[in-house]
Amino acid sequence: MKCVFCQGKLEKGTIPFHIDKVGIHVTFDAVLALICHQCGQAMFQEAETRTIEGVIDAIEKKGKKLAKAA
Repeated sequence: MKCVFCQGKLEKGTIPFHIDKVGIHVTFDAVLALICHQCGQAMFQEAETRTIEGVIDAIEKKGKKLAKAA
């Protein structure tokens, strides 16, 4: 597989991932990704993207319950 940015070779590896949304800050130390050997751009495959989205959705739902309890 080739990088969509520079056409370099993609290799499996792990990268840290951080996302900030209103009231939510999530950090993963290592997420599976395809990483370009040439430019360093990382791309997640569908399974990892769905997992990250699921974690964020769960945190948002629990966060709303916490806010209601306050």
